[in-house]
Amino acid sequence: MGKKIFKFFLFFFFLIVLILGAFFLYYFKTLQPYSQDSEFQTSYKLQVPYGKTLKSVAQELEENYIIQNWATFYLTAKKTNLQMKAGTYNLNSSMSVFDIFELLKTGRQDNLVVRIPEGYTTSKIAKLLEKEGIVSETEFIEASRNKTLLEKYGIPNDTFEGYIFPDTYFFNPGMSGESVLCKMVDNFFNKIGTIDGIENLTDEELFYVVRLASIIEREYRVASEAPLIASVFTNRLNNNIGLYSCATIVYIITEIEGRPHPDVVTNKDLKIDSPYNTYMWAGLPPGAISNPGIVALSAAANPPKTNYFYFRLIDSNAGKHYFSEDFEEHIEAEGIQVKRAAGS
Repeated sequence: MGKKIFKFFLFFFFLIVLILGAFFLYYFKTLQPYSQDSEFQTSYKLQVPYGKTLKSVAQELEENYIIQNWATFYLTAKKTNLQMKAGTYNLNSSMSVFDIFELLKTGRQDNLVVRIPEGYTTSKIAKLLEKEGIVSETEFIEASRNKTLLEKYGIPNDTFEGYIFPDTYFFNPGMSGESVLCKMVDNFFNKIGTIDGIENLTDEELFYVVRLASIIEREYRVASEAPLIASVFTNRLNNNIGLYSCATIVYIITEIEGRPHPDVVTNKDLKIDSPYNTYMWAGLPPGAISNPGIVALSAAANPPKTNYFYFRLIDSNAGKHYFSEDFEEHIEAEGIQVKRAAGS
């Protein structure tokens, strides 16, 4: 009987050793790189914003074929007391789990780069930021309508439309919508400080310039023509004549009504009942229709004195216009060919 018990315990012992051996073999195997063959390596950019859990990181890495087993990664990280830092990390499947641990300790801030083109609306900027993985579209839109922020910057409107400066930006992962927005708006106020005659404007006067510049931005294509377009609009404003800008109609169609960008503006479009319709109402619209760059802002702040009241597109490829004083040379409303809005 004793020998049978001894054999049983011996068998049981070897079974336990075998199971533990298999477990540790699997455990250490999963700590190794997912793939050491360069031909089959996978690359992945891991974004770790503040507050992201270690477990979610482990699961994300397994789902993207960077590690073999998320549980092994997670348990080893907990056992070694990994202090993961927020950052953006370029990983690949040739890295071992411990290689990845070393990287996650650095908090490396690989900047996220995005270029905002002139003439983009806030909604288009929001979509671009989400596409580039910087901040969600919804969060950025909410920030752009934040009343506290609007008051802080002295903007007499219910949105930052027009004050988000088009430029190339470097963002850190994990930035909030407000932080991203403020970086762009701070850039706006820094840049306009270089424009003559704009430094002493009141908030309302600056708002006037921004609204005018937002229309100029959508109308000009050749930089040298921006001041002339500004002079046309200024002459019409000073004489209480409608601006007759197709760009404002396109803004209504695409941004307010949410319809696709039109290839032509029709007579029916020109009769849309909206305060942004510069064919129906004289003066500037109640808000900006785009976020203008330095060329349009400079032109709006310092329009040259001319006798021009009209301009029309004469070269759609080059974006050149013909300027005149006479109504007869102004483009007729029906079938007006329109310029594509930025990002359309």
